[in-house]
Amino acid sequence: MITVKNLSKHFGGIKAVDGVNLHIDRGSITGLVGPNGAGKTTMFNLIAGLYQPTEGEIILDGEDVTDLTSHQLFHKGLLRTFQIAHEFPTLSVLENLMMVPANQLGENLMNTWLKRNQIKEEEIALQAKAEEVVDFLSIGHLKNERAANLSGGQKKLLELARTMMVDAKVVLLDEVGAGVNRTLLKQIGDAIIRLNEERGYTFCMIEHDMDFISRLCDPVVVLAEGQILTSGTPDEIKSSDAVIEAYLGKGIKTEVTN
Repeated sequence: MITVKNLSKHFGGIKAVDGVNLHIDRGSITGLVGPNGAGKTTMFNLIAGLYQPTEGEIILDGEDVTDLTSHQLFHKGLLRTFQIAHEFPTLSVLENLMMVPANQLGENLMNTWLKRNQIKEEEIALQAKAEEVVDFLSIGHLKNERAANLSGGQKKLLELARTMMVDAKVVLLDEVGAGVNRTLLKQIGDAIIRLNEERGYTFCMIEHDMDFISRLCDPVVVLAEGQILTSGTPDEIKSSDAVIEAYLGKGIKTEVTN
């Protein structure tokens, strides 16, 4: 699905990502973990087209997309969410969702005069799809709520909902569980699993909550100092001495319980 070859990103003398090789299988939920400053977010920004790499290649479905922008990748079904959710605060949840698809007829001023009926039909279809999405994610009770009034966890669910409006293939989730209470975190996890199993979404997620990672992800990839330290199942990662040293420092011995 996604293959990263010898990917690097340097900021002056700092090697934020340094020669990374990574493959994300279609239909997988891959976890990306590591200590602060390991290069996780930079890696996401490279894959999503927000940064251009210093060197290396990014392949999506057999196509070299290294030089494509985030907007171009959006149209190929690759989407990235952010640790701080981005929404239109004055619009309702449904209106936020209806804003997502690109190239809507109503975006063209001339069409508002010449294609009024087609615009109305398009809006009806978009609203129907948005209604289906909020029902799928069990947030139908929030559909008329202004986005500004949503909690942090509800905004994360809104971000997931927005990916469904364009039938995403690959979604990069940046700390979707950050600052979310345990009840909503379970709901978000359930939504990710359903999107993966029922809609065929491929996910790669940055997350610090290892319990959340353990529930959702296999494999888990560990980054440290811009390089891949190791990868494996959640249990293998939690019991790895190399991973423990990367988080806590060399020479520290600790017991990891499952």
